[in-house]
Amino acid sequence: MPQTINIAQNDILHQVKLSCQIPALIDEIVTRRVIASAIADAGIKLGTEELQERADRFRLMLQLKSAEDTFAWLQKHSLTVDDFEEMISHNLMAEKLAQHLFSDAVETYFIEHYLDYTGVAMYEIVLDDEDLALEIFYAIQEDEMSFSEAASQYIQDAELRRKGGYLGVVRRFDLKPEISAAVFAAKPPQMLKPIVATRGVHLIKLEELLQPQLDERLRDRIVGDLFRDWIKQETEKFEIVQV
Repeated sequence: MPQTINIAQNDILHQVKLSCQIPALIDEIVTRRVIASAIADAGIKLGTEELQERADRFRLMLQLKSAEDTFAWLQKHSLTVDDFEEMISHNLMAEKLAQHLFSDAVETYFIEHYLDYTGVAMYEIVLDDEDLALEIFYAIQEDEMSFSEAASQYIQDAELRRKGGYLGVVRRFDLKPEISAAVFAAKPPQMLKPIVATRGVHLIKLEELLQPQLDERLRDRIVGDLFRDWIKQETEKFEIVQV
């Protein structure tokens, strides 16, 4: 028969302290209060239907297919039904607040940061040895081996190796500055000479340069970026006092 261990709220708080999670939790509390205050000031409300729709989407994402599954998940996370509704409501209203504050600023921001959203379809192999990287580079240039052959031999990550080192479409702001500078100065299709960076030596093959389109996905990303910057500025205005 298994032994019983009683865990009190003080035990949890003590473990949080020992895990050095207090600063991160304080940041989350301050952020939540800043957002809640701005939501109240903006008069943002939720309808019952949209709250229910978001809750259903959340349960679907976690594969909570029945009421029993949902209650088991709540119990695991020490949440009540009211806590669950508060969590869903806050997250949804935060999204509405972000749109309220910044949806009208998206076009201007996009124009001003157009180059940052330019993308490139690229392949990459990261090595530890610059001499080896140069050796592979010249072998590919002289058709002694293909990039995919080099990828299958030198990429450690199994999933990336299966894709031949293909990273997909990468934006300027997704890359380290030293890599970004070389990538976006090139004219694809092109193989770049090895780039020495903090994470290793990067052997990069560029396939295509893609000009950004302001679609709904990019709109949401820009609103999210502006909202996060706003939160950072707002939270920095407060002095935190633990009581």
